[in-house]
Amino acid sequence: MLASGAVESWSLFFSALGLAIFLEGLPYFVSPSAVRRFLEAASTMGDGTLRTMGFTLMLVGLVVAYVSLH
Repeated sequence: MLASGAVESWSLFFSALGLAIFLEGLPYFVSPSAVRRFLEAASTMGDGTLRTMGFTLMLVGLVVAYVSLH
């Protein structure tokens, strides 16, 4: 049987995952044409630009998660 802390950790993980999936789907629901334009623009960006954007978003996400838990 799992300890109470482990159950709470999994609950937090799945809550965060559900929120991330919700936020990922929101732009497609609210403005699919804007998402399409963004994807067309992103397809013309270089790999370095996309990697920089991705890395920046990952860092922001980690900072937000850290701050919210401490």
